Amino acid sequence: MASLMENLIEVLDLESQEYENLLGLSMKKTPVIISGDLDQLAKITDEEQVVVGRINRLEQKREEVFTDVANVINKDVNTLMIPDLVDMLKARPQEQRKLAKVHDRLGTAVHQVRRVNEQNRALIQNALEMVEFDINVLQSMKMAPETANYNKGAYNSGVHMGGIGGKGFDAKQ
Repeated sequence: MASLMENLIEVLDLESQEYENLLGLSMKKTPVIISGDLDQLAKITDEEQVVVGRINRLEQKREEVFTDVANVINKDVNTLMIPDLVDMLKARPQEQRKLAKVHDRLGTAVHQVRRVNEQNRALIQNALEMVEFDINVLQSMKMAPETANYNKGAYNSGVHMGGIGGKGFDAKQ
């Protein structure tokens, strides 16, 4: 049981380190999103994918170790939680402190990653809205109002004012 707890603490520690790495990359991404540097954003995203791959492997290992711990203490793995294990370790205060500390550290890192990613998502959403606005402005420039010219039959014979007429940009003008 002691070696299983050490393995669990070690895996949780490695996982929290990787989440802290992910947090650093997410924070590095914020000014890049603001500046609109797509090349740098792609590089950071690639780095994030590597870290996420390591987190997924550690998560799988954590689940295996956690299942082993649940089997040894004869508890249901689906209902057993880390705080439950912390409570069970009252007889071994050193392991109890280590497990509680690494659990809190991991929880803090995950929470901060979520917060920064939500902020980055909002920035990207704002950037997309600005692009959409710019596209709408450009399209509306092509759709200038008609002049109010009427012929003898009282039909509108006006033309579009200042419109490009759907020809696109004319560099010769």
